[in-house]
Amino acid sequence: MLSDYTAKDKKSTRDGFGAGLLEVGQKNDKVVGLCADLTGSLKMNAFKDTFPDRFFQVGIAEANMMGVAAGLATSGKIPYTGTFANFSTGRVFDQIRQSIAYSHKNVKICASHAGVTLGEDGATHQIMEDMGMMKMLPGMTVINPCDYNQTKAATIAIAEHDGPVYLRFGRPGWPVFMPEGEFELGKAVQMNEGKDVSIIATGHLTWYAVEAANALESEGISVDLINIHTIKPLDEAAVLASAARTGCVVTAEEHQILGGLGGSVAQLLATNNPCPMEFVGMEDCFGESGKPDQLLAKYKMNTATIIAKAKAVMAKK
Repeated sequence: MLSDYTAKDKKSTRDGFGAGLLEVGQKNDKVVGLCADLTGSLKMNAFKDTFPDRFFQVGIAEANMMGVAAGLATSGKIPYTGTFANFSTGRVFDQIRQSIAYSHKNVKICASHAGVTLGEDGATHQIMEDMGMMKMLPGMTVINPCDYNQTKAATIAIAEHDGPVYLRFGRPGWPVFMPEGEFELGKAVQMNEGKDVSIIATGHLTWYAVEAANALESEGISVDLINIHTIKPLDEAAVLASAARTGCVVTAEEHQILGGLGGSVAQLLATNNPCPMEFVGMEDCFGESGKPDQLLAKYKMNTATIIAKAKAVMAKK
């Protein structure tokens, strides 16, 4: 129920990654960490200090980091690489494709500062295409958790998954509203059941989707709300069941509309249960420098936009 999801605190998802990495390192001595000169930004300090022999600072050499990670995976280690999402994907796509994905190496590509919520660093660092790039790689699992708790749980869980993973998270403090320790790879979280409109959200925008659902419910609109943390493999059963209940869908993501969660949901519905859809996300443009909340509002990735899109899609039924 929606009432189960209230903001209990405010922490960044990158802090969740740092906490999860330390905990999984304590549980599994095969876990090793690699970072491209951004240890503090990725919150990897605690792991580095606790396990100095299992941490490798490769410097500003992201392509080399992916090659080293592939080699460590070949030797039976479980490498977690850490840098900004832009450098984790756009700068090193060739190395990921050739050295990790093609041979299905057990590398966990952990990417912080994704989306426009990176803020003042501007468009060159605010990658909005990363999930699309990664989900197109055969065998790559793509995860985009929504808060501190979910990011921590995902960081721990992916160590048990055999194969490459792209784990995406962000920079700013963000509401903490999910239960601790709950994460099942590839399994969506049904946050509310409704009959009028489906809202399917991922990452930071999941909190805005909760706010939107509460506002819509107060107007008598019944919302089916789904938290999709795993973009690939998509929980197809959950999406199809939700669309069958409501007959219309809104997706919400801090990512380009082309190639992200919305595209995956649309493809699924087009081949199984076509219905009206609306998309909340970056609409084929680059970002700019600014405060995270200001940028999300400017580029229409906020609560008000989700509400407006929900009403628009209901009118199409």
